[in-house]
Amino acid sequence: MRRFRSLASLAALALGLTACSAGPVPDASPTPGDGPVVAFYGDSYTLGTGASDPALRWSTIISEQRGWQEFNPSVNGLGFVNHRSDFAENDLPELVIAQDPDIVFVTMGLNDNFSYDRRADLIRTTITDDLSRLRDALPEARIIVVEPFWYTDERPESVQTIIGWAEDAAAEIDADWIPGASRWLDGHYAGAEDSWMAGDGLHPSDIGYRHMAEEMDAALDALDPPL
Repeated sequence: MRRFRSLASLAALALGLTACSAGPVPDASPTPGDGPVVAFYGDSYTLGTGASDPALRWSTIISEQRGWQEFNPSVNGLGFVNHRSDFAENDLPELVIAQDPDIVFVTMGLNDNFSYDRRADLIRTTITDDLSRLRDALPEARIIVVEPFWYTDERPESVQTIIGWAEDAAAEIDADWIPGASRWLDGHYAGAEDSWMAGDGLHPSDIGYRHMAEEMDAALDALDPPL
């Protein structure tokens, strides 16, 4: 029987997601190869938290399929603002810029929902600032901004608001926009009969990441030009 979470339990899960400390950035040197360097600026859903092996996260699956050199310094709990103490020299955008990548994926925004009530203005400003900084520093790179992921049936109003801000900022820098990603796990959240979530109920399982990779693969093929 399918369970639906109350708003109170949603708040508890939010605390669980954001409790993942941003911590030190893991060793994320680009994978060896001759293909383009592709950088991923994301949170736990791009880091691959919940997968049994990093090779099974969606970013690595699509990178291997396309012969990309993957640079993925994504961090648990990170948002454009959430769990972020540095907005300049030592932050993830700067790590991405330092790699001089050919392609950049931005998959941020989920965790900012948990501080939206207190920091909405800063979230909106930082989305624009981050994407503008990436474009200014990497004028030749193809930047792919992905609609922020989501993880439960309940969707506070902030989810759609942050999606809109990210889409607007992507358009301002002439980045590609991938819509619909917040719905890629719909019907398969924790408690569903056919759940694609890991044991923590917060992050995708290996099956969930495989489905995310399939959705991303189709979305990249649909871009103009395809990627």
